[in-house]
Amino acid sequence: MKYTIHDQVTLSHAPEGPLAAHLISFADAISARGYSAQSMKQQIRIAACFSLWLKQTGVSVKDICYDHATRYLRFRARHVQPYRGDRAALRHLIDFMRSEGVIPVEKTATRRVPPAEICAQAYAEYLRDARALADATINYYVPFVCDLLHHCFGNGKVNLSRLRAVDIVSFVQYRAPSLHLKRAKLMTTALRSFLRYARYRGDVTLDLAAAVPVVANWSMASIPRAISAEQTRQLLASIDRRTAIGRRDYAILLLLARLGLRSGEVAFLELDDIDWRAGQVSVHGKSGQRSEMPLPADVGKAIAAYLLRGRPHSASRRVFLRAKAPITGFRGPCGVGSLVRHSLQRAGIDAPTMGAHQFRHGLATQMLSRGASLSEIGEVLGHRDPNTTRIYTSVDIKALRTLALPWPGGVR
Repeated sequence: MKYTIHDQVTLSHAPEGPLAAHLISFADAISARGYSAQSMKQQIRIAACFSLWLKQTGVSVKDICYDHATRYLRFRARHVQPYRGDRAALRHLIDFMRSEGVIPVEKTATRRVPPAEICAQAYAEYLRDARALADATINYYVPFVCDLLHHCFGNGKVNLSRLRAVDIVSFVQYRAPSLHLKRAKLMTTALRSFLRYARYRGDVTLDLAAAVPVVANWSMASIPRAISAEQTRQLLASIDRRTAIGRRDYAILLLLARLGLRSGEVAFLELDDIDWRAGQVSVHGKSGQRSEMPLPADVGKAIAAYLLRGRPHSASRRVFLRAKAPITGFRGPCGVGSLVRHSLQRAGIDAPTMGAHQFRHGLATQMLSRGASLSEIGEVLGHRDPNTTRIYTSVDIKALRTLALPWPGGVR
């Protein structure tokens, strides 16, 4: 006799085993997360087979763990052609059962945390609580600090009072050659921050931050690589706005091109950030700073089109959602960067880069050519340091030519 689990999933017989009573709620959870009917069928069927195998092998609910899923997949492979999504399906099942309290959380062996990591973690908490730095900045700084402490103290006790300038210099000389220039500069910034923190705590009496070597770098050495206005028009015209994904991608690309937002600012944009009456959008920038920006009519129209005829049903408050299950917001800036890369490749556009940041450079370049001041550009782009905006002076070639003196020898 057939047994209906969900309106889209029917089994040949009633499920058995320790997880049988929970398959309906599992199916509902899968459906709510936006998985396709085919994916749902596959996940429920292997879940039912797994539950039966658990019964046959005498495994109780309280003992179920990921190891049982691995052993079952080996058993299944000897009798049925393996499916690519089998392992992920069982992982989803076990995670769901744990979230529901059906399966107890698996105990993991306690790892001895090295003293260097303990010290670095205390520094991370200081940056988060006392300095209110963004998590992304903390995640950049802490690994460099861990490397320094391991370099100086190994796995032994960390005694910051024993640090000397020669230790700092030798570490930078050892580590910097293997890093890209920007990473090397980030490392020295992180080390100075940590050493100032150590002195603030009283663990270090000397100003070791001053001993951190400066990484050689020419100021404004490179011209920002900006996508041209014509390339932006071509890219936007190539998006198929008849599809839900196309409407989403078009709205995202317009936000990048017209407002110069960072990829993370687009990825984490929420429904409550848009004030439709006032025609404004609230942008969450670096270090938690928040700024109100005018919402151009074409951008607002594109976002509205996606929300009305493209955005999947979801409890998420994010404006832009993933196109594939699980239907949630982008995990981070990389999702927007990937969208830009694929859109450029599909359109066959030979852009300066494949990333999202070129739209910020493109907007700044266009504003500069139209006569906008550097302060106006910095305000639009959310630059806190005026020096950050100065780099765009190197792209205004036409304006620079008007300042060039004539060649003494005349035209040849």
